[in-house]
Amino acid sequence: MPLRLFLTSGDLMADRRFEFARDLQLKGDLPAAADLIEQALELAPGFTSAWFTLGEIRAQLGQRDKAIVAFREAWRSDPDDQHGAGLHLMRLGDAHLSEMPKAYVQALFDQYAPRFEHTLVNDLDYRGPSLIFKAVVAARVAARKPALFKRAVDLGCGTGLAAAAFARQVDHFIGIDLSPGMIKQARATNLYAELEVADMIDGLRGKADASANLVIAADAFVYLSDLAPVLTEARRVLASGGVLAFTLETHDGGGIILGEGLRYAHSAEYVRSAIARAGLKLLTLEPGSPRIENNEPVRGLVIVADKT
Repeated sequence: MPLRLFLTSGDLMADRRFEFARDLQLKGDLPAAADLIEQALELAPGFTSAWFTLGEIRAQLGQRDKAIVAFREAWRSDPDDQHGAGLHLMRLGDAHLSEMPKAYVQALFDQYAPRFEHTLVNDLDYRGPSLIFKAVVAARVAARKPALFKRAVDLGCGTGLAAAAFARQVDHFIGIDLSPGMIKQARATNLYAELEVADMIDGLRGKADASANLVIAADAFVYLSDLAPVLTEARRVLASGGVLAFTLETHDGGGIILGEGLRYAHSAEYVRSAIARAGLKLLTLEPGSPRIENNEPVRGLVIVADKT
């Protein structure tokens, strides 16, 4: 999901040149688009959206050094980095791997909230919630325990797809999402007893010890680099015997990388180690593709762990 955020420059002429340039970019006339954006930047040197789009175009043209300059300017002009210029700098090898800016994640999902569910289910064959549901049920059957939970926390709840998958298994659902737009969509489902706008880790920190029996995160941890903080908080919030289940994207190497889709991919080795360090017991770690992207299944992992 590319972010098409537009922050006005405050100069009408610069804004018009920028919009014309984006049309040319979509039509594939990249040199002409770059020329128009540079004209816009002459009129408005601090035009964040223009710098960011120029970085995209330079990268598309294979002009790495020029792309880096443009993305640096986009980041400098908007320290909150709503466009995610820092992520592109990571991909270009000009910045160290770090956590995603919250402003970027919030802007991304606020923008897509009205059509998010339709796009995921119909265009991307999204199946993260069903993968988690099947894995949790299988793990509980293997442990000879019922797949029924009094209180569950849905991290990065989005529009409520995961809550819909677990609706018959959970008495009291709490949804947490950084995007107010997503929370609005989730509220309309009437699946949640509680909803809050918060970062996943901050949301968990606001919950009492041993207050949940299930914590799920469908396609949400892909926006986190280091999983240690969220796993530690999840363990604290889970009651004894409680279950944590989530999906991730993965890769062949070790550790963590930022993928082409600007989401983090975690190796299976990293996940095993992170689960153990958090004091959780790994029950399931199996391959499972959460979605289709560019007509190919995205490589993923389905993880279930519990608090013994």
